[in-house]
Amino acid sequence: MASTRSRALLSLTLFFSTCGIVGSIMNQKVSAQQASEESTLRDSLHQFTDAYSVVEQNYADPLTNDKIDKAIYDGAIPNMLHMLDPHSSFYDPKAFAQMREDQRGKYYGVGMSIQPQMIGGVQRIVVMSPFEGTPSYKAGIRPGDIISKVDGKSTDGMDSLAVSLMLRGAKGTPVHVSIVREGQPKPLEFDLVRAEIPRNSVDLAYMIKPGIGYIHVTQFMETTSKEVGEALDHFGPINGLLIDLRSNPGGLVNEAVAMADKFLQRGQVVVSQKGRSFQDQVYRANHGSDGKQYPIVVLVNRNTASAAEIVSGALQDHDRALIVGETTFGKGLVQTVYQTPDNTGLALTTFHYYTPSGRLIQRSYDNVSLYDYYFVRDTAKKADKSNTEVKLTDAGRTVYGGGGITPDKTIDIPKYTPFQTTLLQNQAFFKFSAHYLSTRTVDKNFNVDDAVLQEFKAWLKTNNIAYTEADFNKDKDWVRSSLKAEVISSQFGQQEGMRIRADNDPTIAKALSYMPEAQALEEQLKASQQQQHTASLR
Repeated sequence: MASTRSRALLSLTLFFSTCGIVGSIMNQKVSAQQASEESTLRDSLHQFTDAYSVVEQNYADPLTNDKIDKAIYDGAIPNMLHMLDPHSSFYDPKAFAQMREDQRGKYYGVGMSIQPQMIGGVQRIVVMSPFEGTPSYKAGIRPGDIISKVDGKSTDGMDSLAVSLMLRGAKGTPVHVSIVREGQPKPLEFDLVRAEIPRNSVDLAYMIKPGIGYIHVTQFMETTSKEVGEALDHFGPINGLLIDLRSNPGGLVNEAVAMADKFLQRGQVVVSQKGRSFQDQVYRANHGSDGKQYPIVVLVNRNTASAAEIVSGALQDHDRALIVGETTFGKGLVQTVYQTPDNTGLALTTFHYYTPSGRLIQRSYDNVSLYDYYFVRDTAKKADKSNTEVKLTDAGRTVYGGGGITPDKTIDIPKYTPFQTTLLQNQAFFKFSAHYLSTRTVDKNFNVDDAVLQEFKAWLKTNNIAYTEADFNKDKDWVRSSLKAEVISSQFGQQEGMRIRADNDPTIAKALSYMPEAQALEEQLKASQQQQHTASLR
């Protein structure tokens, strides 16, 4: 029992000590106030240890190290931080390592996404997609393959994290993977060599229409602005650009600034940060777009957040892009990540984000539960702008703050029908694709004809996925495009499949229809600048 108490006290002491260090950095105050804050910190720690002693002496079950870790890392510390705001958070050692890996945008392994699925009453690990150009892709591993063993060890009953850790390792080291594939009488054996696996934040960039480029940015990592620049260079001269930031959760602020820099004029403000204890910071475009002008449409939704809102807000305030879609998430709190003892991390809110016009991005979280903040948003309140701050863009357009980025043009997001939801929940297209390709191959001209639809219907019945002919006929075009995207993805890689999905996405089609309005916005800005220039000469 003494060892568990020592472990708990050590963990909390180290954590609160780190908070004290952070506090002393953040609060460059007079020594008397520092002494008072240190005394309060000691009192808080003493109160916690008193409460822990009661738990230790009276809890019904033994307090193992696992339970202590869970109580501290998953309970005491995160809950304390969440009482401050929804975004201050704590990372245990595994989560902290994963966060750093995500930010770097690369790791060493074989390059595939995997997922556990119940098959024949056993949890098995299924390959969702091998990443193009990686060892697994080059070796011929396919979506739908079951990883039965790694280096001779069975993966049955394992979760995806455990198998992922088995597949990762030092660059250049070998790993043997056994694969069960439908249509093959015995497992397929693959000898793979681990390599550096890039995790691109720009997962799709192509000319979606003649003269119109399309870029989909999934998050902001250390390589994002470089990837966006490479996509623009690959396009060459263009007549318009659609930037898709839907469901982009954000990431590194400096990468958001560097991306916005590619479209703004040198010296223009991208975002400012204001906090209590640090000096305010203003980020500007250091290079600018070199005079390259073309209409830009930025597509956002309710899950576009943080760094993605910085880019959207900056381009909107400077009238450089037309923002379309839904009002964004409204995450405008800046977290500074401090590495704490035992390779844990403390992400503490230190600033608020403001757009160039002075709009606060952060949505109110007063008197709102953590669940409601993330998952329940009152659309009626979002539509009512009577109590929100009003700002003006460079050209004098009205924009609103205090609740995310309000789009210039709203696009109603299509809702899935019950039949569509059933197919997606059962991963019908993914599973049928593996089945379909187990006995054949296709070329890039593959189309879903009536014969393929009939085979799909038969597969649905065999797998007890209920539907009616009326349901099927109503959504037949959607079924065709979804089947084609999945089959092409399995045969030729994820990028080919994503292009098909983008080509058939009604929201993207609607966003593209606003390109003339984006062009008019460019002309409006030029006229406003000319008027200002003329007025300055008088």
